[in-house]
Amino acid sequence: MSKGKSKMVFEVQENETIDQCLERIQKTGYMPVRRTEKPIFKEVKTAGKVEYEPAGRQIVFEAKRIEN
Repeated sequence: MSKGKSKMVFEVQENETIDQCLERIQKTGYMPVRRTEKPIFKEVKTAGKVEYEPAGRQIVFEAKRIEN
């Protein structure tokens, strides 16, 4: 087995498409095996009450090293 990590986590950056992230994963010698999405909320205060509204999402790919 070659040196280096066998698994890595890649996050889709703010100004990056999912396809661009997948290309970046391939260029580093990894293959995506799992996609995870986490919601991002923002705190909104209205009339003394605190409410949480969806503000976006974080997409993360778990990838493993491609064996040659």
